[in-house]
Formats: sequence, structure tokens, C-alpha cells
Amino acid sequence: MRQIERGFEAVIFLSRWLLAPFLVGLVLCLFLLIYRFFGDFYGLAIRLPAMSWHELIVGVLNMIDIALTANLVLFVIFSGYENFLHKIEAHDHANWPEGLTAIDFGVLKQRLLGSIAVIAAVDALAWYLDLEKEVDNVKLTWVLAFPLMFVAAMLMLAIADRLSRQDQRTS
Repeated sequence: MRQIERGFEAVIFLSRWLLAPFLVGLVLCLFLLIYRFFGDFYGLAIRLPAMSWHELIVGVLNMIDIALTANLVLFVIFSGYENFLHKIEAHDHANWPEGLTAIDFGVLKQRLLGSIAVIAAVDALAWYLDLEKEVDNVKLTWVLAFPLMFVAAMLMLAIADRLSRQDQRTS
């Protein structure tokens, strides 16, 4: 019976490599984001002489959204690899940023929610700058509430993480 149990555990342990195609797919998504970023940049450059200041700022904010999304994808790639597939030995990669090699789930949750909150805030700013084109009080309420919901979720997670660390120390 013990041999069956060990075999089952081995299959479960090896199944973690089924995540590898997802991580490769996310790496490929980075190329899509790069393509979109430079496509938007080209579109901005072509329309620049006819653009108002507000239109330029909204265009730049959209490009910031793409860059922040790329950062978010990178966090998920490294965290997924580090936590499920293979431990990254930081001393083997001394020139790598620490933020890419030391991402546990507590840190990942904070970074994900923080990135999403910033992306939502950038979108809210872009929408605010376009307010003169379209005024919609209901949409304005949602545009402002959405980033605040993520900030509230970040605070609740930070409190929960802190309380769980205190519980672990006292146990």
C-alpha cells in the first residue's frame, strides 16, 4: 500500500510541470504587449501634430497601462516558476533583481493587487481627462470606486498576512 501511495505522490509532484506551458504562454503574451505598446506609440507619433494636450496624456497613460500589465505578467511568471516548478537560487543569478527571485504568495498577492489598483487608477485618470467628451455620473462613480476596492482588498490582505504571521510566532 505504501508503494501505491508513493507512486501517487510522485504523479502529483510531477504534475506541477503541467504549469510550464502556461508560463511559456505568458512569456509570449509579453511579446503581444510589446507589439501593442509600439503600435500605440506609432499611432501617437503619427497623430501628435493634431492632438490636444489631453489626448496626448490619455495616449501616454494607455501606454503606461500596457507597461504596468507587462510588469504584472512578469510577476506571475516568476512567482509561478519559483513557487511551483523550480527554486531559483539567487546566488546563481547575482545580477537579477531581488524582486524577481523572492516572490512568495504573500508578496505576489500584494504586488498583483497593487499593480491592478495602479492600472485602475491610471485608467481613472485617463477617463477623467476625457471627461469633456463624455459625462456619465454612473461611470464616473465606478471609475473612482474600482481602484479603491483594490486598495481596500490590499489592506485587508496585509492585515490578514500580519495576523497570520503573529499567530505563527505565538504557536
